[in-house]
Amino acid sequence: MSGNTSKRYPAELKARAVRMYAEIRPDQETDWGAMARVAELLGVSTAETVRKWVRQAEVDQGARPGVTSEESAEIKRLKRENAELKRANAILKAASAFFAAELDRPGQ
Repeated sequence: MSGNTSKRYPAELKARAVRMYAEIRPDQETDWGAMARVAELLGVSTAETVRKWVRQAEVDQGARPGVTSEESAEIKRLKRENAELKRANAILKAASAFFAAELDRPGQ
C-alpha cells in the first residue's frame, strides 16, 4: 500500500518512532539499521517510512535544513485559498461579461 503515510499512521506513533530511533541508534551500526529495527518493533511497513519521519522531525527541530511541517501546512492552506479565490474571480469575470453584454443590447 503506497501513498501518504500521514493518513495511515497516527501522529502519536510517528512521535514514538522518532523517540525510539534516538534511543536505539547508539546500539546500531548505521542509521538505516536503527530505522529498520524501529519499523520492525512498531509494525511500520518499511524502514523508509521511519526514515522520513525521523528526517522531518530533524527539520522541525531545526537540526536539518528544509521545510518544517508547520510551513508545509501553511503552504497547503494558502494554495487551497488561492485556488478558491481564482474560482471566485473566474465566476465574477463571467458574471461581469454577462451583465456588460446585457447593457450593450440595443432596444432594451
